[in-house]
Amino acid sequence: MRKVYKELTAEQKERGVIFSSQLMPNGSLHEVNVNDEDFSDRQEEIERLLNDKFFNNSPYKYNLIRR
Repeated sequence: MRKVYKELTAEQKERGVIFSSQLMPNGSLHEVNVNDEDFSDRQEEIERLLNDKFFNNSPYKYNLIRR
């Protein structure tokens, strides 16, 4: 699976999103917000969302990463 990196949308920036990940096509969207509990928890969640090896043999083509 490959990763595609893009900028956060204006709407995501307004809501305080610092990171988002979505498996494409048609995967659910996962977001990390600046207001989330603890900095280390946010970092851990971002690392988990970046690790998409589990989906290598799935119907998803790529992981859309927004920062």
